[in-house]
Amino acid sequence: MLVMACAGDYEEAGSLGVADNGRYFVDADGSPFFWLGDTGWLIFSKLTQEEAEMYLIDRKEKGFNVIQVMLLHTLTAANAYGDSALYNADVSMPNTGGLKDTAAPGYWELVDHVVDFARRQGLYMAMVPIWGTNVKEGKVTPRQAEAYARFLGNRYKDDKNVIWLNGGDIRGDDSIAVWQAIGRTLREVNPGKLTTFHPRGRTSSTDWFHEESWLDFNMFQSGHRRYDQDTSSNEKHHYGEDNWRYVAFDYSLQPAKPTLDGEPSYEGIPQGLHDPGEPVWTDADVRRYAYWSVFAGACGFTYGHNSVMQFHRLTDTVPAFGATMPWTAAIHAPGAQQMKHLKSLMLSRPFLERVPDQGLLVANGERYAYRAATRGSDYAFIYAYNGGEIHVNMGRISGKRVKAAWFDPRTGHTEAIGELDNSGTHVFRVPGPEQDGNDWVLILDSV
Repeated sequence: MLVMACAGDYEEAGSLGVADNGRYFVDADGSPFFWLGDTGWLIFSKLTQEEAEMYLIDRKEKGFNVIQVMLLHTLTAANAYGDSALYNADVSMPNTGGLKDTAAPGYWELVDHVVDFARRQGLYMAMVPIWGTNVKEGKVTPRQAEAYARFLGNRYKDDKNVIWLNGGDIRGDDSIAVWQAIGRTLREVNPGKLTTFHPRGRTSSTDWFHEESWLDFNMFQSGHRRYDQDTSSNEKHHYGEDNWRYVAFDYSLQPAKPTLDGEPSYEGIPQGLHDPGEPVWTDADVRRYAYWSVFAGACGFTYGHNSVMQFHRLTDTVPAFGATMPWTAAIHAPGAQQMKHLKSLMLSRPFLERVPDQGLLVANGERYAYRAATRGSDYAFIYAYNGGEIHVNMGRISGKRVKAAWFDPRTGHTEAIGELDNSGTHVFRVPGPEQDGNDWVLILDSV
């Protein structure tokens, strides 16, 4: 099952598709592509052309290869130069005239430039056509949505690094006719571009669209709430912070499609989202979401930072969600610098044969004590978030003996443990204290 789409982590964007097993992404020659996304929602309305280029270069240098953005946050959206995206706040009437008597780029000219610049950096632009709030408020009809999607599909049909994120923080059954119109029209006009649906918190695209032919891969939003703050009991998925459970559910479905956490808790955002007085999520929390979901079988992971996703400036009078750090500083937050180690680890061993395997563990643990395990035929990775012991059922990878090592997700460094028999059970003691955030990956390799 090869669905051709966009390029990845290379000199320039080439083509990308879904692997034959339906679980992961591959490039045109069949090499694995690990989705490592960053969230830059408001790039087109907040940044100048030069600022956007600086941001994209930084993200490439930090190992990201996908940038998630909104084309329209609101129907009155304008870019940093003051040019409006639409005529009369009507999505079926894009304003492509640009700014008159000025060298500054118009709204869609800026989008064009950023997409092309990203392509030359080897970056995908995963673009939300219209944020869900506008549709929820009844401001977009199916007819308008179809016309707008046709405009987008035609304008970006030759841009190989475009991925479509239908939806935008909304339930799929809220105005479903609009989402179907966008999805089906984009598939008609852009049959070679990957498309998914970005849902609201604690929901997944699988809740509504898994069997739709326009949906190539699944995306869920594990959200920004702690276990004790969870309000999703009425949703199909009410897993608290256990984002690995979304992957496990998606993994059980047919046909097989890749899945990933497209919006976990952002670094630097208040726990629970709306109260700035709450503690903020840290780089340790980001790592936990990333390793839990990827080891459960996800095709990648999307990182986010509170200040970066909204490109917060100190001059902003009403920052969202209590943001205080300017985006130019927040791009260097610890979590943003650590995500590349996950991608490097996953691509260091045969990736396409990888499967989740909790059978490696004598006991999985619960909540923050949960251990996540994944393996290929001759390697295994086991993640522990809070130190302590890992009890392993040996013999689930090939060979009579294995080499063991500890991988530090903060630095990417590996410390050898030694060789041991690949039989029976073995107890490994995680380096350092038994506490939340002392996270390590146990690596086992066949000798």
